[in-house]
Amino acid sequence: MREVLSLDGVSFAYETDENVFVQAVQNVSLTVHDGEWISIVGHNGSGKSTLAKLMIGLLFPSEGVVNVFLEQLTDETLWEIRSKLGVVFQNPDNQFVGATVQDDVAFALENNGIPYDEMQRRVSEALSDVGMADYGSHEPHHLSGGQKQRVAIAGALAMNPRILILDEATSMLDPQGRSEVIELITSLRQTTGLTVISITHDLEEVLLADRVFVMNNGSVAATGTPTSIFEQGTKLQEHGLDLPFALRLSQLLRSAGLPLIGDYMSERELVNELWTSHFSE
Repeated sequence: MREVLSLDGVSFAYETDENVFVQAVQNVSLTVHDGEWISIVGHNGSGKSTLAKLMIGLLFPSEGVVNVFLEQLTDETLWEIRSKLGVVFQNPDNQFVGATVQDDVAFALENNGIPYDEMQRRVSEALSDVGMADYGSHEPHHLSGGQKQRVAIAGALAMNPRILILDEATSMLDPQGRSEVIELITSLRQTTGLTVISITHDLEEVLLADRVFVMNNGSVAATGTPTSIFEQGTKLQEHGLDLPFALRLSQLLRSAGLPLIGDYMSERELVNELWTSHFSE
């Protein structure tokens, strides 16, 4: 698979108000391939959000190199590279700059000198892709949380990005809004081959990833498939992370004497097993 983003020995330290340097990221190396869904997880202060900022050039490493599409991310290459990235942050209200939804989606396109007709086409397609085609004239701040994130995603998609970076993009949403956004991203990835990098606390979202990087104290503490990561159990909890609800419940049911075929990562899998094996007779 083709490499689209890599970090090689990347470290970053920030200075506190007391003039003390804190190492937020320490010697991190990782590679992301075209079309992958990567999840980066960790407790608060583990360095995962700093890592996202390093990937998009909001911060530059004090040591090491960030490469995007095989080109080093520097002051000189920043804007060209960033035009190929879509970024959605935790709070969509902080991203809105337009008076209407369509104005907001068009903002980055206009700043990049996209011709008017092309801009109109991209705005229309992006809003249609996220199910917000009928909201173009609405004011963004009057939308629901899930709708706001859809608009933020539309703004990112309108740039035709090759990589979509989600920095806690679902953490402020209610369960329905979170489910809607995750389903949207999953669908877009399937239809466009988009590379997704998700920095998240949502363990159900992590299960969608091809690979997971667990951050702890600024370093990569573990990496693997979601199943291999969650199989680490107590070791994962030592890094300040919980296990998916369905997995914890599977273990509790088994310890209580209920025979289960395996440990289930999703609630749907667990419910199907319980119904098929124990309640359908």
